[in-house]
Amino acid sequence: MSVKLPATDVAIIGLGWTGSILAEQLTKAGLDVVAIERGPWRNTSSDFPTTYVQDELRYAVRLGLFQQTAQGTLSFRNNTHQTALPIRQFGSFLPGNGVGGAGVHWNGQTWRYLPTDFVLRSHIEARYGRKAIPEDMTIQDWGITWDDIEPYYDKFEKLCGISGKAGHLKGQIQPGGNPFEGSRSDEYPTPPMRQCYAPTLFAQGAASLGYHPFPMPSANLSQAYTNPLGVRMGPCTYCGYCERFGCGNYSKASAQTTLLPVLMRRRNFTAHTNSEVLKINLTRDGKHATGVTYVDAGGTVYEQPADLVAVCSYAYNCVHMLLVSGIGKPYDPVSGKGVVGRNYAYQTGAGATLFFDDKIFNPFVGAGALGVTIDDFNCDNFDHSKLGFIGGGSLTASMTSGRPIQHRPVPPGTPRWGAAWKSATRENYQRVMGINGQGSSYSYRGAYLDLDPTYKDPLGRPLLRMTFDFHPNDRKMSAYLSDRAGEIGAAMKAKLVIKSQVNGPYSIVPYQSTHNTGGAVMGSDPATSVVNRYLQSWDVPNVFVMGAAVFPQNAGYNPTGTVGALAYWSAEAILSRYLRDPGPLVHA
Repeated sequence: MSVKLPATDVAIIGLGWTGSILAEQLTKAGLDVVAIERGPWRNTSSDFPTTYVQDELRYAVRLGLFQQTAQGTLSFRNNTHQTALPIRQFGSFLPGNGVGGAGVHWNGQTWRYLPTDFVLRSHIEARYGRKAIPEDMTIQDWGITWDDIEPYYDKFEKLCGISGKAGHLKGQIQPGGNPFEGSRSDEYPTPPMRQCYAPTLFAQGAASLGYHPFPMPSANLSQAYTNPLGVRMGPCTYCGYCERFGCGNYSKASAQTTLLPVLMRRRNFTAHTNSEVLKINLTRDGKHATGVTYVDAGGTVYEQPADLVAVCSYAYNCVHMLLVSGIGKPYDPVSGKGVVGRNYAYQTGAGATLFFDDKIFNPFVGAGALGVTIDDFNCDNFDHSKLGFIGGGSLTASMTSGRPIQHRPVPPGTPRWGAAWKSATRENYQRVMGINGQGSSYSYRGAYLDLDPTYKDPLGRPLLRMTFDFHPNDRKMSAYLSDRAGEIGAAMKAKLVIKSQVNGPYSIVPYQSTHNTGGAVMGSDPATSVVNRYLQSWDVPNVFVMGAAVFPQNAGYNPTGTVGALAYWSAEAILSRYLRDPGPLVHA
């Protein structure tokens, strides 16, 4: 028996980046909003004080800020011929837990996707012909264009105070920035971070080969900043404790440092933490949501009626919520029919590790997004005609940390323990840097999410099942990026260049990136998308889905900037269009 609560205008599932953005926008317009978050409350001053937040064992090794598999996990297999088994320890990706979500522990790399990313299938077919796209690759256009989304990128960057340098401003290429980016309406709100030695060497080596280095856009702020909501942020101290850590300096943009101080003062906003939504409730015909049912930490079940429901969880958790609630037709890889779970994608890695004899670096002076990038081999910025693959990625030299437990760079062949390992660590700790490639991950017919027929979560619901593997296109693209990284390493006169690329099947064990995308993708055709261009469910028009779950495929960047921009894009559509005339915003 559930306890029925007073009705609210909006129920939000998850209080990370997208849930906080949506809540702030809707409460500002006068709507009553209730947010329900599975994890605990997290506050900058009390949860991330500088007296102990730099605890590598607690946060980086024991994963103190992350979702634990006892709370919820998923099963995994590479293909349908395998039997999926539950993930018992997260490794390849690390979903966040608690208020702020994955935005608490991210590195802060804040990218805008390229204009061609949003019209990917149309662009590839127009330039190379349909045969350039593998038969089982299911990439598609997003249903929006660069011109649609650019103002909302600008809005998110100003919320966060992103530090960077424009390369294409109001139609004019700017020196020092990224010449491949889409035309921006404004400069970054704060200047680039001060680069340390390793990224500076990379910039020189890349430029010597004719490439176009530029400072990575960073949510680790280069200077003090007050955002449009009046929230003040401080400058980064380059401590190197960004990835897997909260920031006690108020200098890394997160929901805590940009939105929540304002949102929590609004009387029309309520947050329930340590509470998990069981399902979205629907009318008998399944065409309208009436609210959500959730359970708190004490086991009490509540029904929260709402006029509108926004699914703002982590990407694959959004897909799970739709599936267990019966919203949308589940995807079937055999027939290719259905949409919920379709087009799951990830990130394809590549890069190189460079060892030097005559260079000294200070790896303990770093930040999550302190680095220099080239985009010369991203998306379709280069000619793919004779390469045998499509897609690409950014190449970056960054200095993120020199933390003593996990930062132990040694040459291949070094013993994993003992005197020789200690000696190699001592000799190489300050003589190694990396070039990291973030490659695109294009969607395939056989890569998808569905409900596991065998395993259930602690609340009795089927686990989400992930079916994913790398394909020949991914491997060729990764090898190509790795070769380019190796050439830059050689131009930098490294003593030893160790290239890395995707070779074998995808493994769920080693960490790669927390850039899971797809499964509830957006588009202009309800036969191939879960939500329309405004992130509104085709099937239940008072349900909106936020976050990277709506990406039809992943590009060669971190997804967070695009996640934030889409949240603002959808919020405006809700306020300016949906509330005036509730119902479908796009008619199929």
